[in-house]
Amino acid sequence: MTVIGPTGKASPLAPDWLDYPEDPNALVTKLWAAGVERNDDGEIAVQGLPASQLARDYGTPLLVLDEDDFRARARAFRDAFNDAFADLCGGVDVYYAGKSFLCTPAARWVTEEGLRLDTASGGEMATALRAGVEPAHIGLHGNNKSDDEMRRALTAGVGRIVVDSLDELDRLAELAAEVGAVAPVMLRLTPGVHAHTHDFIATAHEDQKFGLSMAGTGGSVGTDGSVGAAGSAGTAGSPAAEAVARALAAGSVDLRGLHCHIGSQIFEPEGFGVAAEKLLGFLADIKAEHGVELEELDLGGGHGIAYTAADAPRTPQDIATTLAGVVGAACEALEMDCPRISIEPGRAISGPAAFTLYEAGVRKTVTVDGDHGATHPRRYVSVDGGMSDNARPVLYEADYSVALASRVSGAPAVLSRVVGKHCESGDIVVKDAYLPDDVARGDLLAVPATGAYCHSLSSNYNMLTRPAVVAVRGGQARVIIRRETEEDLFARETGL
Repeated sequence: MTVIGPTGKASPLAPDWLDYPEDPNALVTKLWAAGVERNDDGEIAVQGLPASQLARDYGTPLLVLDEDDFRARARAFRDAFNDAFADLCGGVDVYYAGKSFLCTPAARWVTEEGLRLDTASGGEMATALRAGVEPAHIGLHGNNKSDDEMRRALTAGVGRIVVDSLDELDRLAELAAEVGAVAPVMLRLTPGVHAHTHDFIATAHEDQKFGLSMAGTGGSVGTDGSVGAAGSAGTAGSPAAEAVARALAAGSVDLRGLHCHIGSQIFEPEGFGVAAEKLLGFLADIKAEHGVELEELDLGGGHGIAYTAADAPRTPQDIATTLAGVVGAACEALEMDCPRISIEPGRAISGPAAFTLYEAGVRKTVTVDGDHGATHPRRYVSVDGGMSDNARPVLYEADYSVALASRVSGAPAVLSRVVGKHCESGDIVVKDAYLPDDVARGDLLAVPATGAYCHSLSSNYNMLTRPAVVAVRGGQARVIIRRETEEDLFARETGL
């Protein structure tokens, strides 16, 4: 690799996965919503609406969501899993994981496309109810649900409450008895699978806050689908086994089934398969010990999407077919009927459906020390947003891509770092990317795949107002979440 020069060369500072682009103006299709392309004027456009018009009409930063793409991804999961599991259990219940991106319009979109809605807090549950989602099609998650959240779920008649601990199970049973309800419970278990992802978003190993441990002394299905202790420490005497016993004994609890979620942004299929095998084995243990055949098994979500050209996401069809094969083989080995399967895709639906539009400001080039005394340039381009509208890079060291949106350029590409305007050196939007050398103040930059966890994690750090969210459907744009104002910033102050 050589130093950046006037002809545009790859930089020694670039990470191994980042290739020098043959055409810096080209868009890598898998990073963008289906309706995004460069128009005849060279601008990035979504369903024909150019970036400059969106910026002019709605300001920047701006989260631009292709509603048609969002809906299509929801349908793809619904159809792929229903087809793959039709012969095993008659189809699948697909719960959209609202924590990835949620507002009342989005809640309506998923229900109109035949999905259910998974919520992770009282606020998300309130959003689902406000949107008119049928309560029986709402699930409530959370590792530390408040009494008010659990009471509301019970009185509203939500279809499932995913219980995360023995303490919560006992409290939920008490609350259900108090209000004269029977709590529909799924037990969230930790199957001991360490997913290949960032530690902060891996959620099925033992040393983390979520779920009931399956570690015990009994037998369960092995990773090869065989019955017995192979590949497992067993489950007898585990918190999971104790939770089953308590739930079955509680008159105010209806134990529907088991749940697991191994993490987020996962590409490899093996972890999902091992988790499914372990939980199916545990279902068999429950039937053998208690004479009860639980009817439901939720295998969670966490399927990865493309944030960079190096990422290789799997299609819903591939995910569904592979998982159905594992579930079918395990059920056959255990001589059991397949339970009703449910899944919880979130990021895989909302993430690629949106991009964030920024306006470039300050630009500078620094010199970075390299090997053997060499020095290399790195370009910094500041934008009018940052960690308050996308906290994932600072939280998870997440990588993103970026493209010049308001025009095409014939200038050579240079290694660049897109940074925000916050008073933090870690306020990085895109750590490593190649941008045209002539990117300057006033240019528009677009960061793809920001539909998941960007709006959800947004904040008012440095008292910045949060961006608007614009949805585009059929070539028409509309604001579904308005931009905050300074008046909003002060609305909660008492003035005392």
